[in-house]
Amino acid sequence: MEESPILGKRKDSEEESAVAETGNTQETSSSKRPKESKNLEDEKTTPSQETVSNRRSLTRTCVHEVAVPVGYSSTKDESVHGTLPNPVYNGTMAKTYPFTLDPFQQVSVSCLERNESILVSAHTSAGKTAVAEYAIAMAFRDKQRVIYTSPLKALSNQKYRELSQEFKDVGLMTGDVTLSPNASCLVMTTEILRGMLYRGSEVLKEVAWVIFDEIHYMRDRERGVVWEESIIFLPPAIKMVFLSATMSNATEFAEWICYIHKQPCHVVYTDFRPTPLQHYVFPAGGNGLYLVVDENEQFREDNFLKLQDTFAKQKQIVGHRTANGKSSGRIAKGGSASGGSDIYKIVKVCSSSFFLFVISNIFYFVFFSMLL
Repeated sequence: MEESPILGKRKDSEEESAVAETGNTQETSSSKRPKESKNLEDEKTTPSQETVSNRRSLTRTCVHEVAVPVGYSSTKDESVHGTLPNPVYNGTMAKTYPFTLDPFQQVSVSCLERNESILVSAHTSAGKTAVAEYAIAMAFRDKQRVIYTSPLKALSNQKYRELSQEFKDVGLMTGDVTLSPNASCLVMTTEILRGMLYRGSEVLKEVAWVIFDEIHYMRDRERGVVWEESIIFLPPAIKMVFLSATMSNATEFAEWICYIHKQPCHVVYTDFRPTPLQHYVFPAGGNGLYLVVDENEQFREDNFLKLQDTFAKQKQIVGHRTANGKSSGRIAKGGSASGGSDIYKIVKVCSSSFFLFVISNIFYFVFFSMLL
């Protein structure tokens, strides 16, 4: 493409989120932010952890942009659907929620009601599933069929159970299991969808929406071609919903969709993380966890110094054993010379601390083993 098809960009942040929390679905543009907020930021030099915590808990930033084909002209009623750069929806919702939608969810719903493709990029647990459920509700309302794809059979089975509790007519196709193949909403792996496209399945003639969960799998060297071919071979009349974790090339992806299918593709991004991350370090051969980055993204230097002391003590122990000829100078693989393995200790500590979700990075084990 000779020129970028991107139309405008708007950013809704902490100030605009207050509009959403009051139930008003029409968002304020970034140009209308209160000027005093900028002055407050100028006055803050070194915010305390409490201030940072409050800001993180309240901020729900939302960035929206849209890629539009050359010569495309929207025929939507602006009083109901807004405009391409500023979509809103003032009609009857296809699905209601027992909670107030976040700004990025409101914008996503407005884009879906425009019957246009959308890429939603947000952190885990941010609420992307609510957008997918709304697309499914729209298909049921309009007497159309919808396909929900996921990269793994296990995820497809899980999503089938979840959607079956929310909607009545849901089917499953994973290759191993086929349930209700004529259902209005079909959950399947992306490979199954590609196979249907290869065969020219009649089912696709009735499909209005295809939801691609975990679209960032497209970057996979081996399986990425499955997503690429599925997107390319989809009929141009089908609209797509792409769900992903944060993507660095979301705009480029939307431009590609716009070029391939000659239809607008919205990008809705939020950096809000409802479940804050805590970074712990477990040194190889150690007996406990050290919090080095807390939920407010503050580096805990005090704990890091304690961690360094642990390294020094372990080096002394290793050197002493080597001098006495009782050890080869290295800690036994997987843990210390006495006690259980590192993996066993980590699982035990996490279980006793009630850590429900733990992301382990093998780098920690390799790096700290090298230090010892």
